[in-house]
Amino acid sequence: MLPRPRVSKDSRHLALPDGRPFFWLGDTAWELFHRLSREETEEYLRVRAEQGFNVVQAVGLAEFEGIRKPNFYGDLPLVDEDPTRLNERYWRHVDFVVDRAAALGLYVGLLPTWGDKVNKAWGVGPVIFNEGNARAYGRLVGRRYADRDNVILINGGDRDPADRKAVWRALAEGLLEGDDSHERLITYHPQGARSSADDFHDDRWLDFNMVQSGHGPANLDYVARLVLASYRRNPVKPVLDGEPAYENHPIDWNKTLGYFDEGDVRRAAYTGVFSGGCGVTYGCHAVWQFASDRYEPVNNPISNWRYSLRLPGANQMRHLKELMLSLPFFDLAPWEAASNSGQRALATGDRKTVAVYSPDGGKVELPEAVSGSGRIEWFDPTNGKRTPAKVDEGGRAFSPPKREGRVRDWVLLSS
Repeated sequence: MLPRPRVSKDSRHLALPDGRPFFWLGDTAWELFHRLSREETEEYLRVRAEQGFNVVQAVGLAEFEGIRKPNFYGDLPLVDEDPTRLNERYWRHVDFVVDRAAALGLYVGLLPTWGDKVNKAWGVGPVIFNEGNARAYGRLVGRRYADRDNVILINGGDRDPADRKAVWRALAEGLLEGDDSHERLITYHPQGARSSADDFHDDRWLDFNMVQSGHGPANLDYVARLVLASYRRNPVKPVLDGEPAYENHPIDWNKTLGYFDEGDVRRAAYTGVFSGGCGVTYGCHAVWQFASDRYEPVNNPISNWRYSLRLPGANQMRHLKELMLSLPFFDLAPWEAASNSGQRALATGDRKTVAVYSPDGGKVELPEAVSGSGRIEWFDPTNGKRTPAKVDEGGRAFSPPKREGRVRDWVLLSS
C-alpha cells in the first residue's frame, strides 16, 4: 500500500504522512486506459518506474473518441453515453492499471474526464455533462477508488471552464462525496497558458494548483511568471506545472519550426520547480497519445511510443527529483535577489542553502547574503553528477564547466 500524499504543513509542498517530502515527478499518459493492452500497460509502467517517475496522469473518459471508440478490449466506458452508468468491464481495466501502478510504486493522477465532455471548444466531445450527472459521475468514480491510496484526482482536462464552472465544481463535489475520507489530493488541469488558480483557487476542494505552460515557443520567463503567480496567491497552496513543453512535440504545434528536445524539456521543468513548483510533469508527444500503427497520429509524432519511452529527456528527469530531495526541500523558496538574466534561484530563509539554475550555462553570481559553509558545487542536469565549483578571479561569479550539447544548463549549489 502506498501512503497517500497530502499538503505539507507550510502549504507550499506535498508530503507523505510520515512527514517526508513528496516531490511530484509526473508523466503524461493521457490515453493510457483507452489505447493500451494490459501487456503494453505493464511495459509502460515498468519503464517509467525504473526511470524514477512517481505519478502517471491518465484520463477515464479519454480525449480521442473516448466515449464512442472502445478500449483495446472492445469496451466503452459508459452505458448509452450516460455518465451515471459505468460499464463495469471498461472500469475493471482501469482498476487493473491503477493496481499495477501501485505495485510498481506509482501514483495515478486520474482525470475522470477530458475537458471536451464538459466544454467542447475543440475536439470531438460529445458534451455529456451537466451539474446533476457530473456530481453523480464524480460520486461513482470517487467511491470506486476510495480504497486505492495511490489515486490522486485531477479535475478538468485542457479546457477553459468559461461558463461551465458549476459543472466542474459539481464533479469535484461528487468525487469528494464518493470518498468521504477527505484525505485524497485533488487539483484541476487547466487549458494552456492558464492555472487552476485562475478559476478555482478559493474552492475548498482544490488542494493544490496546476498550471499548463504548454507547447508554444520556448519562453522561460513566461513559465516562471505562470508558476510564481499561483505561488504568490492567498490562501497559500502548492503549485506545479502539469503540462510544460513535451519532448519531441512540434514547437508551437508547427513541425516546420522544429521539435522540442531534451534540453527544452529540462529548461522548462527546472524553471518551473525553481520558481516555486512542488514538482513537475514531464511529457513526450508520442507517449501521451501512445502513437502506433493502430491509431491515427496526432500532430506529427516522429517516433512510436515504445521507442519514445527512453528518449534522453525522460531518462534525465529523475535527476531533478533526486536533486530536490537531497536539499532541505520544505525550507526552500524562490529567491528573487539571485534570479537574473533568465536564471532562477531557490534558497532557505537563512541563505545557508542556495540553488541557482542557469538555463543557458551562463555565469552565476552569488549575492553576498549567501551564508553557507562555503561548499559550492555544479550539478549537471543531464546526469546528476556534481563537481566542485571554482570562483572566478576577483569576484563571486562562477563559470560552469564546458559541456557538449545545444542546451548547456547547469545548477550551482551552495551549502
